Amino acid sequence: MTRTTAKTNVLRLLESRGVPHEAFTFSDSIHSAEGAAEAMGVPAGEVYKTLVVLPEWGRPLLVLVPGGHELDLRRLAAALGEKKLRMATQREAEALTGLQVGGISALALLNRGFRVCLDSSALRLEQVYISGGRRGLDVRLAVADLIRLTGARVVDAATPSRESGDD
Repeated sequence: MTRTTAKTNVLRLLESRGVPHEAFTFSDSIHSAEGAAEAMGVPAGEVYKTLVVLPEWGRPLLVLVPGGHELDLRRLAAALGEKKLRMATQREAEALTGLQVGGISALALLNRGFRVCLDSSALRLEQVYISGGRRGLDVRLAVADLIRLTGARVVDAATPSRESGDD
């Protein structure tokens, strides 16, 4: 893992708005929050993956959940008052966002019609790591700044994955 100054739209956005952040690069062969966390030497629960979720009708969702956790579609649907939600396939996610899975970032997709949700676990943290808009790049920023920039709705949507052993 290295710190970087490579410019992406996410980094340009953060700089232009004066948002304190730090960028980290790692192998672009890593496509998971858990893998990114390991490469950066940080707890998986501080690295948030961005998942594309599709409602029956309406705009797609970008849902940020911590590494070591899974998205619970029923909990998310209940929190949003939706009847039914489904995960986008990799092909759908990449077609909708124009970004590769492993590099999808809510900050790269501002004003693109996505509703953004952030799992409430983030409120226990000062800062989180999220995708910087391409595989192999994460940015660390304050949770409050992430919510402010994306207009994220904070929801209870994640449960520990069976493999993680987190509570």
